[in-house]
Amino acid sequence: MGAVLGLCSAAQLACCCGSAACSLCCSACPSCKNSTSTRIMYAVMMLLGTIVACIMLSPGLQDALQKVPFCSSGEGGGQFIDIAANSVQVNCSGLVGYLAVYRLCFAMSLFFFIMAVLMIGVKSSKDPRAGIQNGFWAIKYMILIGGIIGAFFIPRGSFGDVWMYFGMIGGFLFILIQLVLIIDFAHSWAESWVDKYEETESRAWYCALLSFTFLNYALAVTAVVLFYVFYTTTESCGLHKFFISFNLILCVIISIVSILPKVQESQPRSGLLQASVITLYTMYLTWSAMTNAPDKNCKPNWGEVIHGESPSDDKNDEPAFDGESIASLIIWFFCVLYSSMRTASNSQASRLTMSDKVLLKDDNSASGDPESGDNHHVWDNEDDGVAYSWSFFHTMFGLATLYVMMTLTNWFTPSNSDLSTLSSNMAAVWVKIVSSWICLFLYTWTLVAPLILTNRDFS
Repeated sequence: MGAVLGLCSAAQLACCCGSAACSLCCSACPSCKNSTSTRIMYAVMMLLGTIVACIMLSPGLQDALQKVPFCSSGEGGGQFIDIAANSVQVNCSGLVGYLAVYRLCFAMSLFFFIMAVLMIGVKSSKDPRAGIQNGFWAIKYMILIGGIIGAFFIPRGSFGDVWMYFGMIGGFLFILIQLVLIIDFAHSWAESWVDKYEETESRAWYCALLSFTFLNYALAVTAVVLFYVFYTTTESCGLHKFFISFNLILCVIISIVSILPKVQESQPRSGLLQASVITLYTMYLTWSAMTNAPDKNCKPNWGEVIHGESPSDDKNDEPAFDGESIASLIIWFFCVLYSSMRTASNSQASRLTMSDKVLLKDDNSASGDPESGDNHHVWDNEDDGVAYSWSFFHTMFGLATLYVMMTLTNWFTPSNSDLSTLSSNMAAVWVKIVSSWICLFLYTWTLVAPLILTNRDFS
């Protein structure tokens, strides 16, 4: 596990993505700002941890580990390491499965939350704590790997049950941040293409706007049809019918609101492209919620639908790394990458969604630009002030780690203090459905707030 996290030498990564001083040892690295390179470095760190967590859930991994000489063949009970008279045996069953993912993500989230506490109140890179934030990558990797190894010594007990609730709360909070980023992306995308169309008056940009708007709505309508076909098969699926119908009605409402004359007057760039993106994301959240429903009669068995096979009940009870998990991780990765590289705009939408608090500030005028003659490949652009809240950034990554943990374990509930037996979690259904309603409300707020709060300037 440590070997996987160390695939990229920490020293080499620090050379390209560390503090400005590190740039002296790597002349081949492209020039970039310290604020951007540091965020990318932490994103790489979390991505490596996510890859390790996925490997821990690989089918057949436990059987392969049992062939290793120092691995014991226990069922996972007892101590993680058993020191016998003549040998040291490791309970390798504890290195795989859902409990292993819980322990890995516990260490990673704890690392980011500790960093968040350490970075409270940092105003510029002149603060002594800036070295911890932007450098010492080898030491930080070793601390993280050591924390992960230490987490495997946590006794089973009720760890899974308790940590699941922390994961659910943290995952929900990250979904809220993800909503802000998705809405900011929708507004930024539409504003960028509308600006290019107005500047060039090219029909290509006009056709692109219409095409992607139509595509998003077509995918959303297709999703609704499939939901009704596969997730409302019995009379007991009334809750699913309510979720689908209610969210569909809300999506129609926000689409109409986005093109109302009053809204267009206050926000000329508001339109159906943004609404189509939010509609499609709402359908995704609806699907994600229904896949977590405990009632198996209201969920399709895709193996049977696609291949005509009806798996045994025991196999069907086991959670799997399914399409919903893959889609969730793709959206998660996009949001993490977007938050690491995207610069906050001064647009009205950014202020209303508060995405300007999450993303990088516009710091093009920062000192230390290598084009000015400093010849640094990674230069310090936060000498006068930080380009983002370091503490909030680490808090967001800690919550993102908990979201990954819940996604990989399908938001399931551990039973009998053991993650070898899991069950669908109705609480996860409501977390995602409520998130979809918050998303729709937040987007609607970006449209109507200038009309309601007429005494405030959001430009």
